[in-house]
Amino acid sequence: MAYLTGPPGGPPDFSRANVLARAERIAADAATLLSGRAALLGLRRGGRVSAGGATRLLAASDGWCAITLSRPDDVAALPALLHADDVPADPWPTLQHWVAARPVSAIIERAGLLDIPAAALGEAAATGPRIRRIGSAASACGSAGLLVADLSSMWAGPLCGHLLARAGATPQATVVKVESPRRPDGTRAGDRAFFDWINGEKLSYCVDFDSQADELRELLAVADIVIEGSRPGALARRRLGPHDVAPRAGRIWLRITGFDDDSGRPAFGDDAAVAGGLVGGSTEAPVFCGDAIADPLTGLEATLAVTESLGRGGGELIEVSLASVAATYAAQPTTASVCRHPAPPPAAPPAAKSAPGLGADNDAVRGLISERRCLSC
Repeated sequence: MAYLTGPPGGPPDFSRANVLARAERIAADAATLLSGRAALLGLRRGGRVSAGGATRLLAASDGWCAITLSRPDDVAALPALLHADDVPADPWPTLQHWVAARPVSAIIERAGLLDIPAAALGEAAATGPRIRRIGSAASACGSAGLLVADLSSMWAGPLCGHLLARAGATPQATVVKVESPRRPDGTRAGDRAFFDWINGEKLSYCVDFDSQADELRELLAVADIVIEGSRPGALARRRLGPHDVAPRAGRIWLRITGFDDDSGRPAFGDDAAVAGGLVGGSTEAPVFCGDAIADPLTGLEATLAVTESLGRGGGELIEVSLASVAATYAAQPTTASVCRHPAPPPAAPPAAKSAPGLGADNDAVRGLISERRCLSC
């Protein structure tokens, strides 16, 4: 954590050491889960540039904000954001100049209209998961074990699926990673080691969410746990939401969002952490904390929420947001920034099983669906 926090040419920042202490209450290997991507990709601390490089902390006229340009659409929207006909190949100096002349609220509003991920420092409140009952509880699961349909992508939701799938986390859990052929998980095309680490224990099921909605609905109908990482309403528009699928006793529907306000604002791990105030340095001179830290923290907290729901018999919709999780961890007491102990680079996670190719397990998943139609929990 400290190795990944602080100015790029300065000492490591230990001020958020208590983040790890809280996370270790959920998973003993929390240090690896929080910094494993950085280890696999060889990332380093960048100060006001995120470790992954896609997000910047920028000084506005009345405070700080974070803007992420990780998608081609984000870069393509910059001329409209800046009211410019052309934007340089390196847009950050121009963007910094534009931000400096405006209040944070105006920047966030304008970026939101253009679907560019942006967050004001400390805007989000610390709140726990929102839990609502959506079905009857189950007393126990039958011999088929737990079936998890993981519709999420990137890091937070897939990490929750990873923790549910790995040996000992949830007995007899089978996790199916669901992807669209038109929009597969973006990390599949990135560093293969990271994708394998998070998704190696899962079956791969490729189905078009529009033309094959009925087939996907069949999987959701027999699943015990559904992990959703899309924006609010994305599945509901296709009649694939928790209230559109045939009821199943004890089903847990986990919905991971960027913010708690149902606005549909896009968010990634670094800008969501800034929204929660989870930064190193100080409020006057903030730097990024860790690597996209809101993502793995949300994956951990979501896993805890699902585990606790299983203990209650399930039948619940659980909503967890990256920004509120970051704010919860930001509320932990800070420690001294400088420590006499060294901050070595993070250790890489254990070698992972290669994740299956896109749709490699379609037949096996269809077989699972058929089997579970005849079983009940």
